[in-house]
Amino acid sequence: MAAVLRFPLAAVLAVGAALVLGNASAFAYTSGSLGYDISYPQCGTVYPRTMAQASATTSTTSLRAWWSTLRNPPATRSTPVRSWYPGSNFGIVGVNSGYPFISSAHPGNPCLADEYGHTPLAGLYVNTGFDPSYTDSAHTTAHCASLSATVGGSTMQRQAWAVGCSEAEKDMAYVQAQAITNPTAWWLDIEDGNSWCGLHGVNCDQTLNQFAIQGIIDTLRANVASPVGIYSNSLFWSEIVGTLPVNGATWDWIASGASTSQQAKGYCGNSFSGAPVSLVQFVSGSIDRDVAC
Repeated sequence: MAAVLRFPLAAVLAVGAALVLGNASAFAYTSGSLGYDISYPQCGTVYPRTMAQASATTSTTSLRAWWSTLRNPPATRSTPVRSWYPGSNFGIVGVNSGYPFISSAHPGNPCLADEYGHTPLAGLYVNTGFDPSYTDSAHTTAHCASLSATVGGSTMQRQAWAVGCSEAEKDMAYVQAQAITNPTAWWLDIEDGNSWCGLHGVNCDQTLNQFAIQGIIDTLRANVASPVGIYSNSLFWSEIVGTLPVNGATWDWIASGASTSQQAKGYCGNSFSGAPVSLVQFVSGSIDRDVAC
């Protein structure tokens, strides 16, 4: 694994902009193309193989009601892949098993290599989160703790950055162990199912969420050639990050709550992080689908 380069937070905007331009040119989704996202619940199922159009089913379910019903985004519903639309132009595969920090308690997706190998133009997504307890040695690596000394901010903010850095390091190590190289993109799953300051009784400053996310992005961008994007939507982003800046993301991938690709395309202008919207997720029946903007 390449050595992690550390960007002080004050310099991330300028350096990250240059990295975004360099990485974004390496891969781009074809506008209007359809994809899917899968993870550990799909282990042992039949993978999609050929192209098909998305369902025209519509839904008036609100975003909050839709998400409250599912409570396990993205790609964590147990519908077998064999019942999906039989294919797509691209796919995104989950690295974790629903939690940040790959460990014996929360191992990585056991089918990652197989799912990745059966997915066209495969990208990866990683679960993320922050809790003050993650600053302990069981979660934060000594390497990331050392690197965080160059980060501007308070002691707690530097520790939060190290938490994000550690999440990324453990994800990259697991991916490397699966002999996976050159995914089309890395995506951070940032939503309210996992721990964050201000959610689920976690009492801490929202800037710690900001620094943790920045730590993940910085560490990935310093180690991978692929673009790094963020999966979320304006509701979750406002709950977790608010209006605080997070720099270096190439794209947004929006969890829309739409039920058709045509409805989903209407979200292509709704950036939550300030990055261009590349993908929008929609659900047809119980199937996670994605359309490229």
